[in-house]
Amino acid sequence: MSPSTNKIVTLLFTTIALFITAFTSLLANATEEVNVYSYRQPFLVKPLFDKFTESTGIKVNVVFAKKGMSERLAREGEYSPADILLTTDISRLIELQERNLLQVNNSAILTSVIPSQYRSTDNTWFALTTRVRNIYSAKRLGAVNINYEDLADEKYKGRICTRSGKHAYNVALVSSMIAEHGEAETLVWLEKFKANLARKPQGNDRGQVQAIHQNLCDISLGNSYYFGKMLVDKKQKVWADAVNINFPNQSNRGAHVNISGMGLAKYSPNIKNAKMLMDFLASKPAQQLYAHTNMEYPVRTDVAPSALVASWGKFKADKLSLEIIAKNRQLALKLIDRARFDL
Repeated sequence: MSPSTNKIVTLLFTTIALFITAFTSLLANATEEVNVYSYRQPFLVKPLFDKFTESTGIKVNVVFAKKGMSERLAREGEYSPADILLTTDISRLIELQERNLLQVNNSAILTSVIPSQYRSTDNTWFALTTRVRNIYSAKRLGAVNINYEDLADEKYKGRICTRSGKHAYNVALVSSMIAEHGEAETLVWLEKFKANLARKPQGNDRGQVQAIHQNLCDISLGNSYYFGKMLVDKKQKVWADAVNINFPNQSNRGAHVNISGMGLAKYSPNIKNAKMLMDFLASKPAQQLYAHTNMEYPVRTDVAPSALVASWGKFKADKLSLEIIAKNRQLALKLIDRARFDL
């Protein structure tokens, strides 16, 4: 073979090799993905995932669920396709943690921008947004200065509405009361709180505000973001207009705060992409979009809430670790049963 022929052959093989490398790279990029199991509603997270895909080229596949995430992950075991798990409450994150369905993510970004009380000490779960367990009061009462402890005050007998005591939002509040007052005092509080109910616990948080509007009660418990949702809902705005949103315990420990959060799945098959998405969800742009869409508070202290949420005023939040709240969860459920709260 002549030298010129050798050069041509060498050039041909080099070109083919470069083409194969480029094609392989394109194919890899085309199949880059990350899989999310989510308790959060599609309209809340899709805009975020679209932005992530736009900036990285990584496709986000989402499985939405209302319940049963931990059971599904346990069944799938090491063959689970899940990379990231999104939840709506601390209790669900703790369930995933206790069932050993999460793995550590020591991201420098997450540990630097998310306050310590809003992430686990072992870095298996992280908060994305926060929400307050507010007390709503009828505007006909005028301005009120109220604490959670006041729900047991006899002056509110027959005047309080709430959803089930066993709902995760109320269980977390009771858990925080145990941390503050101990088991015995919290049980007494629950019994007196129950005695003040205008009706058997029922419905959801918005339903309690509707009941205030209908003069069925004067006081209710509800998460902060529901107030915003009612204000922008044509049908429900009249309910929201009938109440004031109060931030309890401002002269002492502060208002009880819960979270929505995320964790890295134990058997994540796309761990690099998963960590990229988790970092993205904690970024300033994502925090702004995420919190504003659902009218929650950003977990980052350097990101402001929406104008509507900010209009409710600044407040002091209870700095109690969410891990302590989670630790008290089973005892809280027992006390709710002992007080026969839902009966």
